[in-house]
Amino acid sequence: MNKLKTIILTLTGLVLMLSACHDSKSYSELLREEERAVNWYMSNHRVVNEVPADTVFETGKDAPFYKLDEEGNLYMQVVSAGTPGNKAKYDQQIYFRYMRENIIAMQMGYNWPAEGNADDVGNNSRWFRFNNMYIKNSQQYGMGIQTPLRYLPIDCEVNLVVRAYYGFSGEQGTCQPYVYNLRYYPAIY
Repeated sequence: MNKLKTIILTLTGLVLMLSACHDSKSYSELLREEERAVNWYMSNHRVVNEVPADTVFETGKDAPFYKLDEEGNLYMQVVSAGTPGNKAKYDQQIYFRYMRENIIAMQMGYNWPAEGNADDVGNNSRWFRFNNMYIKNSQQYGMGIQTPLRYLPIDCEVNLVVRAYYGFSGEQGTCQPYVYNLRYYPAIY
């Protein structure tokens, strides 16, 4: 009798597991969904397919999004270019404030609130060490968040479309692209 119960429970578990696998999407399907969502978002904006050779960007809320890599993982709109000459140096501690929206949710018509620390006046500081991905604090935010500082001064403000692979390290396998509004600040000692 116990053997029969074990067999029945095992078979039931297998059936449930197989049906659950059938309903979930493969990683390649999630990547295609992410790509479609980013393409949808970018189709609603003006896009320039390369960074200007002189790194003089159009600025403002109506500025184009600049494609920052060949694969289309990062697109940057410069809201404010910051103070000329105020470039980040290797391993410099940079604080940032952000709000982000899920592009797939936007595409599907969901009106989810933006998330981030831009409106938090409390002790919700986020920081990284510029171009030093050996530091855990830098790794957790991904390389995408740091990329605008390769082109712009520290006190800039950008809107940045980030595919999951370049986003926060804990979310890289989720295939959830976000559009971030980012402002950067140097550490004050």
